[in-house]
Amino acid sequence: MTLDDAFLEHALQVARDAAAAAAAVIAGYYRDQHLAVEFKSDQSPVTRADLESEQVIRTHLTKAFPDHAIFGEEQGRQGESEFLWLVDPIDGTKSFVRGYPMFSTQIALMVHGELVLGVSSASAFGDLAYARRGGGAFLNGRRVQVSGIERLDQATISTGNLKSLTAGPGWNTLGRLIQACNRIRGYGDFYHYHLLAGGSLDLVIESDLNILDIAALAVIVREAGGVFTDLDGAELDLETRSVLAGVPSLHALALDQLRGWRGA
Repeated sequence: MTLDDAFLEHALQVARDAAAAAAAVIAGYYRDQHLAVEFKSDQSPVTRADLESEQVIRTHLTKAFPDHAIFGEEQGRQGESEFLWLVDPIDGTKSFVRGYPMFSTQIALMVHGELVLGVSSASAFGDLAYARRGGGAFLNGRRVQVSGIERLDQATISTGNLKSLTAGPGWNTLGRLIQACNRIRGYGDFYHYHLLAGGSLDLVIESDLNILDIAALAVIVREAGGVFTDLDGAELDLETRSVLAGVPSLHALALDQLRGWRGA
């Protein structure tokens, strides 16, 4: 199977349809005061909405691409293929169960280890972002691009999970970046990546996440002209646990300053 534009457009549409189907499932449970919440071994919450929406996504993807593998947040990996779908049906379950709309459905396709398309559907919030390799990035139907800001003193930085970063010298480095920037915010989850892709902020820093949280968002930010790596500047893979994403010049500046952020 070749990765031509026609295949990528078709796969992207399948992913968008799967996300829409998941949104319908999620809407039926959102703000349900009687929704049971269980906890996984890492103490993260899971609900019937997580489980059922992932199954709906898997059904859509398998019907369209029966030979592809799927790696999902709730059911793990099924199948072996160079075509691997990465699925987080509700990224932000803690927000979901508290009736706060900062959660999203994340669907991405990785082929031979390369992320080639992504859909980020924040149905309760009202945002839909998507992109495929070579096709540009779109947010709520409008093509988007990262900002042209190149100076830190004009930049807005947003942070997400930072627990690991706080434990080493990177915490002081982040402090210096914050002191030098124009504005600091903590939008978190899908939202600051949507804002970055749309040119509304300029740098995102996170140290504690997994690839399912950000695979789709990486494709979207890159297709909008941004740079998306981990905090060490490495390419994303299934073991990724941190993010440095931003406009090219600011990404390079922050990467240089954050070297050795973990310490010895």
